[in-house]
Amino acid sequence: MAGEIAWISHYDDDYLQKKTEDFDLDLSEEVDKEASAVSVDVILPDDLLERILSYLPLASIFRASCVCKRWNTTAERFLWNPSHLLPQKPWYFMFTSSDEPTGHAYDPNLRKWYCIELPFIGTSNWFISSSYGLVCFMDNDSRTELCMCNPITKSCRKLLRPPGMSSDYGALAISVDKESHGYIVAIVKSKQVPENFFQWDISIHLYNSKEEAWAMPLTEVLTGWRGGDESVICNGVLYFVVYYAGGVLPENRHALVAYNISNRFSQASLSFIPIPCSLTCARLMNMKDKLVMVGGIGKHDQPDIIKGIGIWVLHDRKWEEIVRMPHKYFQGFGEFDDVFASSGVDDLIYIQSYGSPALLTFDTNIKQWKWSQKCPVAKRFPLHLFTGFCFEPRLEISP
Repeated sequence: MAGEIAWISHYDDDYLQKKTEDFDLDLSEEVDKEASAVSVDVILPDDLLERILSYLPLASIFRASCVCKRWNTTAERFLWNPSHLLPQKPWYFMFTSSDEPTGHAYDPNLRKWYCIELPFIGTSNWFISSSYGLVCFMDNDSRTELCMCNPITKSCRKLLRPPGMSSDYGALAISVDKESHGYIVAIVKSKQVPENFFQWDISIHLYNSKEEAWAMPLTEVLTGWRGGDESVICNGVLYFVVYYAGGVLPENRHALVAYNISNRFSQASLSFIPIPCSLTCARLMNMKDKLVMVGGIGKHDQPDIIKGIGIWVLHDRKWEEIVRMPHKYFQGFGEFDDVFASSGVDDLIYIQSYGSPALLTFDTNIKQWKWSQKCPVAKRFPLHLFTGFCFEPRLEISP
């Protein structure tokens, strides 16, 4: 299929031990002594070759290792010690089936799509959260099946089942420590109080990979608000979106709740932060340790109808608007629902409509909107839905 490229399927535990006999070239034969031309590869010092390869995207590093013995040896040093590689832009995995977890990953460095099989995940409607190269999956039924994996290396690990009751709504978030590679998994559960439509039990469950144990530091009853499926961890604070559940009508139907998880011995409580304007939906992301929100802006007289998309960053409990999507890009999605998928890492934000495989990116550093390369999968039937998530392509980290 046009535009579709298989991911480097030979990356596995044995890859670094494989030799490229088919490309085993004798460098002494590369130069024709009687010719005036000289092979650049022969005169290129090892340190300069290594520096050149360090600028390549991850997929190109794998391909470069198949050129010759020398390139293979140099590329292996990167694969064993990826810290020498320059930072890679985050990839976006798009689910192309609502029943099965099949899809394609988009590499913005090369503007190409790859076929990738995700380990462990059951269906595309599972809860998903990513941080520093790791992705966590949680089932959407019992919310007790959890797995951490690296989509690039395919390393995978099942986590202990979280304790506690079942819930009506759940939100998943993870945070990976860049130095130790330890991680925290947070689940926010929300369950309606029996025979009370306005009150909801909220419980927070935290998993620490170093201790390999769960803790439940907070349980609380909210009046007029319920939890949802959107949360993120940023600078040791767990943020999650709550929704109007009846009672006194607030100014906006959404609100942000913050809970400090950095000090587990403190008696932290939930803190409410107002949403900047009336939104149809809100998507949270940690971008360089800053909380960023992408929201669908509702019409003033019809808050359920989306009229545009805005991006905000939180500073000292106050929202600062970064940008609003130009109308030509908003129209470019075609029919746009009031809810949509959006996630981001570092400087890159992805926005996707559930109704089509169109994918839009926004670079917060250079303030640039750009459509991705066309996805190799087209919409097959009217109710064919698409969704996805972004993750950092890293080789050095495992669950």
